[in-house]
Amino acid sequence: MAFRSWKWLLLLGRQNTFAKAWRSRRGGPSLRWKRCCHWGIGKSLDPEVRAFLEENTEVTSSGHLTPEIRLRLLTPRCRFWREKPDLWPYGDPFWAIYWPGGQALSRYILDNPCVVKGRSVLDLGSGCGATAIAAVMSGASQVLANDIDPIAGMAMILNCELNHLTPFPITIKNIINSEAGNWDLIVLGDMFYDEQLADGLHHWLRKCIRIQQTEVLIGDPGRHQFLSHSIRSQLHKVIEYSLPEYTRQENNGLTSSVVWSYQPSNSSESC
Repeated sequence: MAFRSWKWLLLLGRQNTFAKAWRSRRGGPSLRWKRCCHWGIGKSLDPEVRAFLEENTEVTSSGHLTPEIRLRLLTPRCRFWREKPDLWPYGDPFWAIYWPGGQALSRYILDNPCVVKGRSVLDLGSGCGATAIAAVMSGASQVLANDIDPIAGMAMILNCELNHLTPFPITIKNIINSEAGNWDLIVLGDMFYDEQLADGLHHWLRKCIRIQQTEVLIGDPGRHQFLSHSIRSQLHKVIEYSLPEYTRQENNGLTSSVVWSYQPSNSSESC
């Protein structure tokens, strides 16, 4: 089975397993800037993992909305695009795809640096780290990237190096359902693919807004699970981007991706 087919298996079926992983890793203590368990500046990568990722991904800056950002991704020229999924030695590589919601968020931040300049930013479900990288490039004072896959964290460090950036802190702990962290801005893309996970996100994000007055931006290309969720009625459309042809082909013909501002009318209610 080629990775192209495997990608759709991830997107349409097996990602339920990924959602269960988010739900099962319950948030513990508050993950504040100086209290979270994360990789920080100077964190070295396991040489074997580094070599594997460098050998089995391609450095690319084309085919997506942010050519300013270079990323290590799985592409048709990579071995595992063609290999059987079971031969991949780590967890399912969601991080190796630059998903459309993340592309829209990153493009918006690069075009509107005032959104993050001088602010603390949490990139939730960071994946390849592109949106966190865009935030650093645009002058964010603090950036924390979060993904529960430790290999994603390692890939983010490589992607920081590609873009001549000092790696930002990365936490691989599930912070959904934890105490509301004191972030100025939370960004998340392509996270509303499972109803139960979406419910948890909705609840936690509303709590962050209520307690910390956090601003929340969501990127999504209009998947059914997102548009049909109750959160949709509490979103304000910020901007819509037409997706490049390559991204359209790799996302079942989706043609655009939208950045939404989450503005719950009942954020003052108890969560």
